[in-house]
Amino acid sequence: MSGSGFDNFNTDFYQSSYSVDDQGQPAGYGYSNTEDPYKQGQYGQYDYSQSVGYAAPGMMQPQTPYTGQIYQPTPAFTPSPAQSMYSSSFDDEPPLLEELGINFDHIWQKTLTVLHPMKAADGNIMNETDLAGPMVFCLAFGATLLLTGKIQFGYVYGISAIGCLGMYCLLNLMSMTGVSFGCVASVLGYCLLPMILLASFGVLFSLQGMLGIIIAATIIGWCSFSASKIFISALAMDGQQLLVAYPCALLYGVFALISVF
Repeated sequence: MSGSGFDNFNTDFYQSSYSVDDQGQPAGYGYSNTEDPYKQGQYGQYDYSQSVGYAAPGMMQPQTPYTGQIYQPTPAFTPSPAQSMYSSSFDDEPPLLEELGINFDHIWQKTLTVLHPMKAADGNIMNETDLAGPMVFCLAFGATLLLTGKIQFGYVYGISAIGCLGMYCLLNLMSMTGVSFGCVASVLGYCLLPMILLASFGVLFSLQGMLGIIIAATIIGWCSFSASKIFISALAMDGQQLLVAYPCALLYGVFALISVF
């Protein structure tokens, strides 16, 4: 009874179309075509019967060389002229004296203009701010006074500064174009050169006499005439040379008093 119940349970649990008599035949498993798909020449729409050719390693075809143009990118950054100047060699740089504003040619031309009072002055050169020559002449004038036993370096530089300031104010009031303080100091310093000759005469003989007074007056006129000539040529002050020469004579007269006494 129990056995028949188990058979009924199996038959009721799952109804299958499988039969014991079909064991000798291959099961279709739902395929409508009973032929073996692996016996066909194609699988997955690909023909495996085709032969695949492989070339021997020694018989490979040589590759053709690339004949195109190599890409060269253009630089995205262009150096500025200042960077190009600094990246160049040191041969392109100006001399050190030129960077400092020291031009020996102009210094020599200004010196010749002072030593030759009748020579016409070049206004373009005289309008430059050159203090190298005046500093040398002031130092030479103080050193010449030192040879006579007079230590007057402080008076020389002090009177020079006060005189340059006074002439700067006066020339700006008299001229239409105006003038810089450096130009005034440069001209007055170069015109101090004849005063060095007066101090040199004081080393050889005493200037406290009639001869000394004549030489001192001549040197004062020389210095003032040269300075006024340069000022009127640089500032285009035609017809005003005597007006400019008078204050210059007062300034150089103080230097003459230091040299004589």
